[in-house]
Amino acid sequence: MTQTLVPPVSDETPEQRNGRRHAFAGAYLGWMFDGYETFATVLVASFVVSDLVGKDASPYYVGAILAITLLSWAIGGLASGVLADRFGRRRVMIVSILWYAICAGLTALSPNYAFLLVLRFLTGLGMGADWGGGSSLVAETAPPHRRGLRLAFLQSGFGIGFLIATGVWQLVNNGNPGDWRWMYALGVLPALLVLYIRRLASDSPLWEKVDRQRRALAAAASEGLDRAKAAELLKPSIGQVFAHRVYRRRVLMLTIGALASMIGWWAVSTWIPAYARSVLVGTTDDVAGAVTLVVFAYNAAGVVGYLVNGWLADIVGRKPVIFSFFVASVVLTPCMFLIPDSKGSLVFWAAVNGFFTLGQMTWLALYPSELFPTNVRATGMTLVFNLARFPAAVCAFVSASLISAFGSIPDAAIVIGCAGYGLGVLVAWFLGPETRGTTLPAPVEITEGEIR
Repeated sequence: MTQTLVPPVSDETPEQRNGRRHAFAGAYLGWMFDGYETFATVLVASFVVSDLVGKDASPYYVGAILAITLLSWAIGGLASGVLADRFGRRRVMIVSILWYAICAGLTALSPNYAFLLVLRFLTGLGMGADWGGGSSLVAETAPPHRRGLRLAFLQSGFGIGFLIATGVWQLVNNGNPGDWRWMYALGVLPALLVLYIRRLASDSPLWEKVDRQRRALAAAASEGLDRAKAAELLKPSIGQVFAHRVYRRRVLMLTIGALASMIGWWAVSTWIPAYARSVLVGTTDDVAGAVTLVVFAYNAAGVVGYLVNGWLADIVGRKPVIFSFFVASVVLTPCMFLIPDSKGSLVFWAAVNGFFTLGQMTWLALYPSELFPTNVRATGMTLVFNLARFPAAVCAFVSASLISAFGSIPDAAIVIGCAGYGLGVLVAWFLGPETRGTTLPAPVEITEGEIR
């Protein structure tokens, strides 16, 4: 597949500029609600199990809720890449947001644990599908010199969703068995976002250009075409990715890097609340409030980390920033789980750790978007982002066993977190070429003269 560079969109009309801005706002809000749904589940999973299964239920019930969400998220994400490359970024965003909003709302009505698992699986499909369309849309409409910061803002919406979930849980958690249902009932609100995107947001001009080429090729008489070029754009996008050695290697290396980020993050973030609780018991009268403060510090600093990551990536380059954040995460994970002995030190180390372990997630949207051409960009991005979620889902399910095997939450978090981030340190410089300031790669060009 020959790559040619397409200049960034210029000379926009006011309508085009507004459509691009509304598209970013829609993608940001959709990803923010994804963050809300994700962390709402982390916060309430134990309460769900206590209410629907029993107070003495095995920790595996909690792990299953997290694992089923991750698993379905990965499946939905993989499907969304193919769909976004075929039918458009905006359309996939609309369908996915409506899907997960409805399923999230229905989760609040779950009469039993099995029913809840089914609805979490269905919700996860929509949550996973939202990222592929939104991220590729923002990448394709951002100017090259600001793409890092623009995608960092998009990714930060996930952290904002975490903060919103934390705040909402503080408001609705009154100690009643069914308080968790309010967290999911509020998850229906993203359905209103669909009306906004449908009316005001526009799709990516780069994708629209490729779509016009694809439609023209499909409609043209076969004897008037360069068949090799026609086959390139008309076969399924996954086939296009894996048909070329360069893109196969990029998927492999980027997936290893994504796996490092994902496993490290889940080992750290999902165990911070329980670890903080164990440290705080006996030191304060309001353990629940103190734990919430620690979680808030982690997520708030992570939002700042997202933005700093993207800002630095635009200044010094993608790969140096990826490497630096992996190194910092290796160093700071033991600090998080060994040093704190009070509420103040927990808040401090959670914030420092969150800046790097959560903030590093910016690269998962930014860097892969610059390594695949327009006709397979969403497919390549979602392959990388979601293939790593399958092992992460397994880790979430067996987390209780891992804690038991290592002897404690700190030991499990340090070993697994450092192993994950250490893998990232090893592969960071081999993920692909440096792409700072470059225009996005385009597919093989088909000129109008070749379509007749």
